[in-house]
Amino acid sequence: MIDKQLLLEGCRSFEIELPQQAPDQLDVYAQLLVEWNEKMNLTAITEAREIVFKHFVDSLLLLKAVQLPQGASLIDVGTGAGFPSMPVKIARPDLKVTMLDSLQKRLTFLQAVNDQLGLDCSFLHSRAEDGGKQKHLREQFDFATARAVANLRDLAEYCLPYVKVGGYFVSLKGPEVEEEVRESKNAIATMGGKVEQILHFTLPEDSGRSILVIKKISQTPPQFPRTAAKMAKKPIL
Repeated sequence: MIDKQLLLEGCRSFEIELPQQAPDQLDVYAQLLVEWNEKMNLTAITEAREIVFKHFVDSLLLLKAVQLPQGASLIDVGTGAGFPSMPVKIARPDLKVTMLDSLQKRLTFLQAVNDQLGLDCSFLHSRAEDGGKQKHLREQFDFATARAVANLRDLAEYCLPYVKVGGYFVSLKGPEVEEEVRESKNAIATMGGKVEQILHFTLPEDSGRSILVIKKISQTPPQFPRTAAKMAKKPIL
C-alpha cells in the first residue's frame, strides 16, 4: 500500500535508520489502519503518502528527540490508532511499549496489528487519570509520550504521573508551542517536571512539528492526576 522507498527516504532525511523488516511491517500496519478505519473512526488520514509522512515519519521523530536506551519502558497515553508508539516499537523492537486508551475498540485494533506483526506490546484500557493513580503504573515508566490535541497543561497532569523520577515525558505537538509552554510551566513543575528541550521539525510538504522533552525531576504529589472535570474547573495557572 505505501511507497516503502518514500518511507525510507523520509526517515533518512532525519537520519532515522529502520531495521530491515520495518518497511514491510509498516506497510501491513497501514493496510490494517485503512481497512479497520472503514468500520471505526481511527484516523482522518488514509491516503498512502500522507500515512507515510503524517503518521509514520512524524511518529518516528520521537527517536530523534530523545535517546531511548536499550529495553527502555514507554507508555503511550491516549494512543488512539497507535501513534507514535506503534511505529516506534516497529523501529525499536527492544522497547517495552504499553499503549493506553479509554476506548476498547482502538485497543482491539492495535492488538490485531500487534499479533499480525509478531510484536509484544502491552495494552491498557483505562482513562489516563485513572491509570496514573494505580500503584503498578504510577512512576513505573522510563518514558511517557502523547501525540494529542489536548493542552500541554492537561497533558502534563495526565502523563507525568506515569514517569519515573529521572525519566521523560515527550509530547508531540504542532508547530506553534511557545505560548502553550509558557502557560503550562506551573502545571509541569507541580507534576515534578521541567522542560528540558523544545525541538522543531519540518516534515516533507512543509508541515511543522514540535517535540517537547520534559524531564521528571521530582515525584508527582499524590493528589494528581485529577479528573478532567476538576482540571477544567481549576486549571493550574
